[in-house]
Amino acid sequence: MSDTPKSFRVGLVQMCAGRMVDRNIAAATELIRAAARGGAQYVQTPEMTNILELDRERLLAAIKPEVDDPGVTQFRFLARELGIWLHVGSLALVGERGRPVNRSLLISPEGRIDARYDKIHMFDVDLPGGESYRESASYEPGHEAVVAALPWGQLGMTICYDLRFPHLHRALAKAGARFLAVPAAFTKPTGLAHWHTLLRARAIENQCYVFAAGQGGCHENGRETFGHSLVISPWGEVLAEADVQPAVTFADVELQRLEDVRRQVPSLRHDRPFDVVYAADTPPNEVAS
Repeated sequence: MSDTPKSFRVGLVQMCAGRMVDRNIAAATELIRAAARGGAQYVQTPEMTNILELDRERLLAAIKPEVDDPGVTQFRFLARELGIWLHVGSLALVGERGRPVNRSLLISPEGRIDARYDKIHMFDVDLPGGESYRESASYEPGHEAVVAALPWGQLGMTICYDLRFPHLHRALAKAGARFLAVPAAFTKPTGLAHWHTLLRARAIENQCYVFAAGQGGCHENGRETFGHSLVISPWGEVLAEADVQPAVTFADVELQRLEDVRRQVPSLRHDRPFDVVYAADTPPNEVAS
């Protein structure tokens, strides 16, 4: 008789992080404990769990290398104490080359960091209404896509703006991911327009469960984020959704459901190579009637 788990419980931690690292860590800790009390075996926090800061000088003064970061220490302790897989959606850290990085950490129930992912795609945009963001001015982008092992299957790790790049998620699915993680701090305008649509699309086209913990509400730095943390099935169904306020959102993930979807519509096996060509102008002797 197989001892492979047939399901597991996900807990998504939604926050409204501010500028004070210690307060954010304390708020995250309380919600992670609540997720564990609710039976979650995999707990995910949002992007920028430790600080949400747009001012580069204040950011640099507040963050530390991973080895010295108090949040990393606390979250490793929590994962071990609670016996959970703790996916810290992202932390602002000083990277190995001295520049800030937007880094996601997957921590095992033993308190071991099993995977690291540095956000690849930087949020450099000018939004309607005058909002402007230049993430690349503060953070060094990552260069490696990451698939990590969970007891229930492989997890593809992404962060926020990565959601808009479907080829990244396809590559993760083709590399064996059964779950796609999209911890985020989506702005309210982009969230209203695109959050649900993009997350459902990534789930459907890659036939993966999608777990997306978000920041939500009005932050100290003046930014407003969308919230609405979501768990999406491989068929595109919304299994669980938060509102805007800090909270934990739970969903039970059925592994057979994923296998059924992939068997019914085996599109992951149907990719074909192709070339892109530029069509020539219609020859002069081919005149439309």
